[in-house]
Amino acid sequence: MSMPAEVARVGDTLPSEDFLVAYLETLSMVERLHRLLLDVIKDEFERLGIIDINAVQALLLFNIGDNEVTAGELKSRGYYQGSNVSYNLKKLVECGYMHHQKCAVDRRAVRVRLTEKGQRIRATVGDLFQRHADGILSKDVTGDVQLQDINASLRRMERYWTDQIRYIY
Repeated sequence: MSMPAEVARVGDTLPSEDFLVAYLETLSMVERLHRLLLDVIKDEFERLGIIDINAVQALLLFNIGDNEVTAGELKSRGYYQGSNVSYNLKKLVECGYMHHQKCAVDRRAVRVRLTEKGQRIRATVGDLFQRHADGILSKDVTGDVQLQDINASLRRMERYWTDQIRYIY
């Protein structure tokens, strides 16, 4: 049996309105964190004099790692979130960061993997992330909250959103 809205009020705000405010703050924070991550990578590359690759492309190389994938798999595996994957792959191949070859099974598909130059960028980004992890631990940035708990919550939210997309029709 549900309670009338007047009874469910806490102060002047319904509990669901409090949740909505927190949810919108979370969405905004996730977006800001992603942009900041790209800025941090960009700054590191500028410091090192690496100018022929952007932060999105460097993150793509880091996420692909030792795998060999098709362009279509980049999004489905979570390696790439942007809309211009073809452009970035083309630039990475042109600059010598990735190899590409036609897939033996499906000649329309192209498989990509990192070159030695791409592996060096991957290592640079990995070193940056290691320094960040060390700093976050040493400065107790997360306090009592464990990253594993944050990640588990974000995975549940990701599943919820994925379900919303699948069952919309």
